[in-house]
Amino acid sequence: MKEIQLLEQQIKRLDEKKFDLEAWKKYTIVILARIFGPLDEKIRQIEKLEFEFTSWSLRDASGNESYEEGTKKLAREILQAAIDELKIFGLPEKKVEEKPDKAIQDFLNILLDEMKGSQVKQLKTILSSRENKAEKHRQIRELLSGIGEYEVYDILASMLMHPEAVKMIKS
Repeated sequence: MKEIQLLEQQIKRLDEKKFDLEAWKKYTIVILARIFGPLDEKIRQIEKLEFEFTSWSLRDASGNESYEEGTKKLAREILQAAIDELKIFGLPEKKVEEKPDKAIQDFLNILLDEMKGSQVKQLKTILSSRENKAEKHRQIRELLSGIGEYEVYDILASMLMHPEAVKMIKS
């Protein structure tokens, strides 16, 4: 499996005479992100690696070793865990990165453009609150009533005239 070969190559690079930790980390992160996705825990662990004695994990892992060797040991373990995971479970399924639908994003922009800054701030507060869904709905209705009747009609008309909405309504 070519992914395992790439990771094994990175393990071997840890022993190079002119080893550059930052360059190694960047390359390794690119590989790990491609294999496991950009939010994988192994990437976060690689990002934390450093040669300075400021990391608690390094102090715990290094013992009597030099800081550099302790860091390289951690790096090997992280990559070996990635290799073992690939050998046992195979390649992870590619998760499609969820992007907001373009039409939904456009609808939100239409609405937010018509709202005052204070109303947008209030909307964010409502949506971030711990209230239940029914209470949030009530508060948002109340907020929207402050926009003004004709402005609400303008917002709805703009949304209904959006090309995606027109296409959906026609079909």
